[in-house]
Amino acid sequence: MELLFLGTGGSVPTPERNTMSLALRHGPEVLLFDCGEGTQRQFMRSSFSYMKVTRIFITHLHGDHFLGLPGLIQSMNFNGRERQLIVYGPEGIKGLMAAVLGLGYYDLGFDVQTVELEGGDAIEGDDFTVRAVEVEHTVPALGYVFEENPMPGRFMPDKAKELGVPEGPLFARLQNGEAVTVGNMVVEPESVMGPRRNGLKMVYSGDTRPCPRLLEAARGADLLVHEATVASDLKEKAKAFGHSTAEEAGRFAAEAGIRKLYLVHFSGRYEDPSPLLEEARRYFPETYLGVDLLTVEVRRQ
Repeated sequence: MELLFLGTGGSVPTPERNTMSLALRHGPEVLLFDCGEGTQRQFMRSSFSYMKVTRIFITHLHGDHFLGLPGLIQSMNFNGRERQLIVYGPEGIKGLMAAVLGLGYYDLGFDVQTVELEGGDAIEGDDFTVRAVEVEHTVPALGYVFEENPMPGRFMPDKAKELGVPEGPLFARLQNGEAVTVGNMVVEPESVMGPRRNGLKMVYSGDTRPCPRLLEAARGADLLVHEATVASDLKEKAKAFGHSTAEEAGRFAAEAGIRKLYLVHFSGRYEDPSPLLEEARRYFPETYLGVDLLTVEVRRQ
């Protein structure tokens, strides 16, 4: 599983940063979280293809999180897309997409579906789930939790041999969850498989104040992408505009018991966001900066 930071800035683009967008590549699918302006151009500068995006999850309806949708859809259409695209978001996303697609210059060769979500709603993929979490911002806003389905335990060939199972096709059947017969004995998969393993978990906060709902949803995540708009000297301004400071993001990550934290949504006042990194690392050492076009491979422990 790979996560690509397409844009890491807040409010408006800067020479260093595009506005918010994250792409998660999982098997044949690419899931897009937010779509700041110019997202399709960022894709072109990466190893990811926007033509493989199957679902887009918008956190809220501030422009820096959705203004890239018209251009991205137009580019997909221009390049001959036929596969359906589904756009998810909070209340209001249906009206937004109706306005975008009703501009008059779209003659789409593919279907675009729009789904409004509430906190607690879950979208099921082939082997993963994306859950929406209501967060605390100045407008209705969602965070998202991506979680792989649990995986089978590891196959123990020595244990299978002890039970008289010969190497070959019977090993494969056991690994696929089928019982096999050896002589007069039935060997169940549970006898030769280790305990089930949790899948990978990635959490994206969107724009939010630190909030209990997101904290519970993020517990134990392999990777958390959390906004850190400003440093703590501007915490009152952060509160007024429904944002988090870097210190708050670091404290949040420590309390949630995650593995790694990536900071994003930096105010344009920070040409160099390293002070935000230093602030968060005082509370959570495994903190890193989200940087435009950075790709992170998320691996199981």
